[in-house]
Parts: sequence; C-alpha cells; structure tokens
Amino acid sequence: MAATAVRSLGSSLGKNLREIRVHLCQSSAASQGARDFVEQHYVTLKTSNPDFPIRIRECSGVQARVWARYGFGKESSVSVDNMSAEQVAGALQTLVQSRP
Repeated sequence: MAATAVRSLGSSLGKNLREIRVHLCQSSAASQGARDFVEQHYVTLKTSNPDFPIRIRECSGVQARVWARYGFGKESSVSVDNMSAEQVAGALQTLVQSRP
C-alpha cells in the first residue's frame, strides 16, 4: 500500500510543494515506521523527483514528524509517531495534496 501511495505521488511533488522534511529518532520505537518509510521509499521518491529537496533529519529523542513547505514560506506538519511505513506514506500523500 505504501508503495502505491509513493508511486501515485510520482513526479508531482514540485507542483504544490517546495520541500519535504522527515524528522525522526534513530533508535526510538515510536520512529520505527518513519525509519522504515525512509529505508523503503526514499530512493523511489528521489529518483522520481531528482531536483526536489527531500530532507531526512535524525535527532535522538525527537518526535517523528513529516513537514511540508509550500510557496510563500507556509509550512504544515503531521506527527507520524507510532505509525507504520504505510501510514507515513498516507500522511505524506495528504500533505502533498493539501493546499494551506
């Protein structure tokens, strides 16, 4: 399911967004889904969007969160703590499709 969500995003990230950031902890159980998402889907997203900035930020003890930066400096985020990789992909898809 996550792979389907990532494929559906395809090369459309740059249409609505300026940047995606994934904040996660390297070792906490709450960030496991975010780590799995990055391991399984980062390469697919990046190869589909080679010039689009996708940032992965790791920090010990941080709450897992996906941030989307839109035009004019507007940002939106969603917590992905204790989510699976599929749920993280769904959260990302929701951020990509929303317009602040």
